[in-house]
Amino acid sequence: MGQAFSILKTTKTYYSGFFYYLFGAGRHSPYKLKNESTIPSLEIQPNDSKETSLFKQYARIHLFSLTSVFYLYNKPHYRKGSYRDDLIDNLRNVAIPGTGIPLSLVARSRILGCLFLLTAYPAVSYVAAIHKWFMSKFQSSISEEYATRLLAPDDWFSYWRLNCNVVGLHALLNDMPEGYDMENKWTFLEKGAQLGVPVSPFLKTPGIVVKHRNEEGGMGIHFYKNATAGGDWIIQETISNSDWVSTLLPNNAPLSTFRVITQSKASIHLDQVPQIDDITALSCVFRAGRQGAATDHDSILFDVDVKTGMIRGGTTNAHWYRLGLHETLPGRCPWRSHHGYQTHPDGEIAVSGNYVPDIKGMLALVEQSHLKMCPDVPFAGWDVVFSADPKLPICLLEVNLSCNFFRGSFDRNEYFDFIDESFAQIQALRLTADAEGKKFQVKK
Repeated sequence: MGQAFSILKTTKTYYSGFFYYLFGAGRHSPYKLKNESTIPSLEIQPNDSKETSLFKQYARIHLFSLTSVFYLYNKPHYRKGSYRDDLIDNLRNVAIPGTGIPLSLVARSRILGCLFLLTAYPAVSYVAAIHKWFMSKFQSSISEEYATRLLAPDDWFSYWRLNCNVVGLHALLNDMPEGYDMENKWTFLEKGAQLGVPVSPFLKTPGIVVKHRNEEGGMGIHFYKNATAGGDWIIQETISNSDWVSTLLPNNAPLSTFRVITQSKASIHLDQVPQIDDITALSCVFRAGRQGAATDHDSILFDVDVKTGMIRGGTTNAHWYRLGLHETLPGRCPWRSHHGYQTHPDGEIAVSGNYVPDIKGMLALVEQSHLKMCPDVPFAGWDVVFSADPKLPICLLEVNLSCNFFRGSFDRNEYFDFIDESFAQIQALRLTADAEGKKFQVKK
């Protein structure tokens, strides 16, 4: 009975919070911080533990961000015509593990999205709680896991969605600050070179011609015009893994990068001059590419301690990218993954326990880059390369602004406090836009 009561209480909190932020007082009033929550069950009490307080804070953030998707839905996005377009594009190959159904289907209309959040999402959360209880040999708490999945999900996808939501709202309501131009890789490379940031080298040839080896005559010929000459293609020098990175990889592995996430408090106070103290490196992950893979998108994700540089256990998120109804068959698609990789599976190469050379220097590089190139953007995900080129031993390959932690660990207190402050500023701008009847024009 205790479990059933807790599950019902969690469900009530979810629905009351969802409607509070969707069209209730939470939609039409300033965003409340920490223990100022007007959702009774999420008010932080003096006797709450640090973990309970953090759970309630995240639950409120999660509910606010879920409902704000409907506000953003048909409004402009900094890299797409609309937020809807960006959702469909980015979720076309992502599915809740074991379902095989791309989440882009849910994103195609507000009605479908709302029905999903009101029905399927609580049901999936409950099934996930039962699954964990069963896999733990009935040792886990169904009600606690249900509350985590529904109110404060700690999976990589939920954090990615939250980061995308923050930058989507921030870009829209601050009239697309200049830093969002860095999402365009050519703009990023050009500005980085101008500012003296070590970005991946590019060639200045006007273009190249590629011919298929099995086509004769004029067939199979493709012309690529370089961005330096006004074209759509960036022609770059080949970059190879450094000797140290290569010792952690199998033969025939792709260029394998470090993904570092930084956040900028300067994005909250755009009227102030940004300082280096405004920028914080939150997480770092080594994406150890698989043997024979074209890129490190197919990789083992090894968490890196940002304080010491020690490489921790590895994991994957590949089970979120398995599409097709056959993935629903028992035993076909794992529902969960683990952080138990200590070695690279393609050769049993020891990875965990190694230390990233000069981790402080690498983090300082991305923090300085965030300050120089896009301090007006809340989050930036930097792809850092340790290169075999002695003239450029470390460089930035690209930056992603709707960024993904790739399951790296981070200081959740610092992260949630930053999002709280960001949402408070964003909600104030949204209320002002409402009062002024501001119209947002979607790019064609």
